[in-house]
Amino acid sequence: MFRASAWLILSLGFTAPWALADAPPLASATTAPTDEVSKSSGQITVAGKALGYQAEAGLLMVHVKDPIEADPVPAGEKAPPVPASASMSYVAYFLGKEPDARRPITFIYNGGPGSATIWLHMGAFGPKRAVAADGAHGPAAPYRLVDNAYTLLADSDLVFIDAPYTGFGFLRGADKEKAFLGIDEDGRAFTNFIMKFLSTHGRWNSPKFLFGESYGTTRSAVLSNMLTQRAVELNGVILLSQILSFDNSADGPEMNPGVDQPYALALPSYAATAWYHHKLPNRPDALEPFLAEVERFALDEYLPALQAGRSLSSERRRAIVAKLHDYTGIAPAYLEKANLRLNVGMFDQQVLGDTITGRLDTRYTGPVMDPVGREATYDPMIASIAAPYVALFNDYVRRELHFGEGRTYKYMGGLPSWDSQHSPPGAGEKLPQTANVMPDLAAAMKQNPNLKVQMHGGYYDLATPYFSAKYELNHLPIPDALAGNLSMHFYPTGHMVYLNEPSLAALSQSTAAFIRANSAR
Repeated sequence: MFRASAWLILSLGFTAPWALADAPPLASATTAPTDEVSKSSGQITVAGKALGYQAEAGLLMVHVKDPIEADPVPAGEKAPPVPASASMSYVAYFLGKEPDARRPITFIYNGGPGSATIWLHMGAFGPKRAVAADGAHGPAAPYRLVDNAYTLLADSDLVFIDAPYTGFGFLRGADKEKAFLGIDEDGRAFTNFIMKFLSTHGRWNSPKFLFGESYGTTRSAVLSNMLTQRAVELNGVILLSQILSFDNSADGPEMNPGVDQPYALALPSYAATAWYHHKLPNRPDALEPFLAEVERFALDEYLPALQAGRSLSSERRRAIVAKLHDYTGIAPAYLEKANLRLNVGMFDQQVLGDTITGRLDTRYTGPVMDPVGREATYDPMIASIAAPYVALFNDYVRRELHFGEGRTYKYMGGLPSWDSQHSPPGAGEKLPQTANVMPDLAAAMKQNPNLKVQMHGGYYDLATPYFSAKYELNHLPIPDALAGNLSMHFYPTGHMVYLNEPSLAALSQSTAAFIRANSAR
């Protein structure tokens, strides 16, 4: 079980006051909206080399079903009511003066669900990058937009997709929220978007990659299987700040007593945070060897102790408390009162005493809202980075991409509902349990044994702890022969790895190499 707010918090975790506003009245009750596109060209300089590109910004309409599956209306009969449809906003970049159908193409999206994709677009891989303070709250506007030395454009054409109900997109038709707002519904929308994009842009024979962040990794697992079922084979899936099984979320595990795994999987990230802020009683010099020690303790000693419940001996309990204090800096008395179990909000509130840490990136800190509160009530990282990204994208999309005039860009969608139940491969129906999409990714890999998966994570991320991601991939239900298709990379930063420029450079280099290696014949 998990808190409902955990879904949105996986991306940025706050709701804009205009979030429920729909699009301008572009369609009547009996006519569906149409695709829209604005084309432009641009050039950036990377490492002294000019990269020219063509850009598209627009809306692409998708239905619950692909239109080719719909029966035509017989002549003389009245058309039925407009079926549910989503106009999904996107920005695409193609290297050179004309798109090259032989180049790789990477479909990129953030998470939430309910988050637009300005973060990966403007922070990581687009041709322009928003400059934001790393690990601290920077000054207010004017903000800086620079040529992005870490763009993936040299190695792949790029399509940044906003999820339904976010960005400039909107929903239309009967039961529109039910049709698009849910794990499986969202997966079908992205499947139809990608297939339509491949058709309209002549890219069916291009090497194809998915890049998802946060809930976008959940989406990628679902999407990889759905595309495989439609005979669309992917060359690679790239996961950033991964969560595939929500039973592993440490946001509200106390609501699911008896399932103690989340506490153990979050512990290495707690330890990394205490190490970073010099809160350990005996702080080692190097982080990664220390984390390897904590990982072993988490699975070999801590998790079995939690699973013992009341049968845990007093002597063993005291030993576990002492170790937890050594690894987190949290006072033993508090650990005892918490019954050895810290959720993310409790840790954020306690580790620094008079200030709180960020949840998405614990390098960020801020004043405690409620000094006697049980948990932190806001995320200092969110407060630090939202304004520059939102301001710069709103300026850039209108001034350089010539799209969005008269519209509001919903960087967070403020979803009115979300169906968190999922039908994994072979189930035949949605299961009444916490979402787990590990079977989906495994099914795609089994059916396409050449499919490679690359995972990236930050040590200071408590929304999707890196050790949880490692645990999930190590337990992916695939044959041992496919284990070599998995690779993992970790960085001394948080959820949005790219906020730290050295980590962004490493992320970009690893991702570009992955695309090149899996695009060659």
